[in-house]
Amino acid sequence: MYKVGFITLGCKVNIYESNALEQELINNGFSIVEPSKYCDIFVINTCSVTNTADQKSRQMVSKARRLNKDAIVCVLGCYVQTSGLKANELDADIILGNGNKLELIPLLKQRIAEKQEKYVSVIDIMKKRDYENLEVTTYDHARAFVKIEDGCNQFCAYCIIPYARGPIRSKKASDVIQELKRICSMGFNEVVLAGIHTGKYNDNGIKLSDLIEQILIEVPELKRLRLSSIEINEIDEKLLQLMEKSNVLANHLHLPLQTGNNKILSLMNRPYDTETFLKKVKEIRKVRPDIAITTDVIVGFPYETEEDFLATKEFIKEVNFAGLHVFPYSKRNGTKASTMPQINGIIKKMRAKELIELSNELEDNYYKSFVGKEVEVIFEQRDNMGLLEGHSSNYILVHVEANDDLIRKNARVTLLEYKDGMMFGKIVE
Repeated sequence: MYKVGFITLGCKVNIYESNALEQELINNGFSIVEPSKYCDIFVINTCSVTNTADQKSRQMVSKARRLNKDAIVCVLGCYVQTSGLKANELDADIILGNGNKLELIPLLKQRIAEKQEKYVSVIDIMKKRDYENLEVTTYDHARAFVKIEDGCNQFCAYCIIPYARGPIRSKKASDVIQELKRICSMGFNEVVLAGIHTGKYNDNGIKLSDLIEQILIEVPELKRLRLSSIEINEIDEKLLQLMEKSNVLANHLHLPLQTGNNKILSLMNRPYDTETFLKKVKEIRKVRPDIAITTDVIVGFPYETEEDFLATKEFIKEVNFAGLHVFPYSKRNGTKASTMPQINGIIKKMRAKELIELSNELEDNYYKSFVGKEVEVIFEQRDNMGLLEGHSSNYILVHVEANDDLIRKNARVTLLEYKDGMMFGKIVE
């Protein structure tokens, strides 16, 4: 039995696709193991979101070859898709871009049988129109992810992903429903809908809010449904109504802001302004007053002045996010922003540090506001203190004394204390 070691870089979609490929390989008689010198085959699912990600992808290919020079090295994904002729130079045996990853299994079988020369296949992803239905059938964690969409049409000035993933393609709604039913039958209580641009899901006119409505009706056993990320302008009236009516929808939204300054938003080619963002947040809080809203923020984007940065900081306070993911702007070759005047790296780090400190303050304030309240927690694992931990609907990580039989299950918890950045609670008897 051939031993296959996977090395996966990048986002949750990459992780999902690697998990799906692992299962396909197992179904075809391969064995999945940790990457080591004992692997017969390495599969490296690459990332290309930044220049650094490109470099790390190349390094992982070299590492695999060093571990076992005689192994079959397979390189897949975004770096291959965006690197052009550089992909051909990789010391690998099978090289596939995005959109045809399922070809890996027959190619491996052929390689083993015939020992043919290097195989490289990078399709024109911009012409890709059909959804490649990679589907995970086993899960390592208490929360299951379902990929429902691929591709992006936004072309933000800092982002290479539309060139790596191609135009938007969506999984059939009926397939999503069946996958969710299967996941629930396996004992999972929480599912996260994920994609490259999840909010643009569209299966022949069935939009994301329509899909969610179908899920709530057709998969009544599902306890919690979470969205990985959604743009503010993609929250329509139906989704707001569903949030008001159903507590199955998680009390948490991740709404990427990127900057709180309209000049920079325009330069970034983001599809909203700060006024639109704030107005929609108020509409969301009208139906979910205590919802956790988190966001992404990029600091040090080209042309961002100190005044622009301070405006972003004030806007973040006004929105009152529950937490931030802060990124110093990283130049990505091949994007529009890479041709703009770049800001000094020290300035970017200082601004990032300021926003990380603000994020910690906002998160502390949000967590403290729930001390003494009851929440429903789905438990995931034991922490390093021996306590059971899990997330509430509004994504508060809660630690309690409880038995392992609660893992993957939900229970009411009274939140007792928030200390040193951790929330402790007690199971409601």
